[in-house]
Amino acid sequence: MKTAPPRNIDEYIAGFPRDVREILQEIRDIIKKAAPDAEEAIKYQIPTFVLNGNLVHFAAFQKHIGFYPTQSAIQEFKDELSSYESAKGSVQFPLDKSVPFSLIRKIVRFRVMETRAKMAARKKKK
Repeated sequence: MKTAPPRNIDEYIAGFPRDVREILQEIRDIIKKAAPDAEEAIKYQIPTFVLNGNLVHFAAFQKHIGFYPTQSAIQEFKDELSSYESAKGSVQFPLDKSVPFSLIRKIVRFRVMETRAKMAARKKKK
């Protein structure tokens, strides 16, 4: 039997073991503090923060936390992310190592600045 997809981030986080829930909640709190104007959503069945478009996504898997801050953020922090598995717009933080919360905070702040700069540039064009 297939379970219904989560309707919100609370439901998403509730579906994991306690240790993973604590990590997910910490990431959520970091994003909320670094991007207080962003709205919470579920997109692609994973937690998403939206600020004039998708800001960041995150998700839990069996052996890692997936963090999806877009290609530009991965590129901007490539040196600090070099010890993690990453792809064009995503990075994997293994669950058997400590999650780099301070790096996540820096990446979210970068995404907020990037998004606001794009919003300002669009307003100038009008």
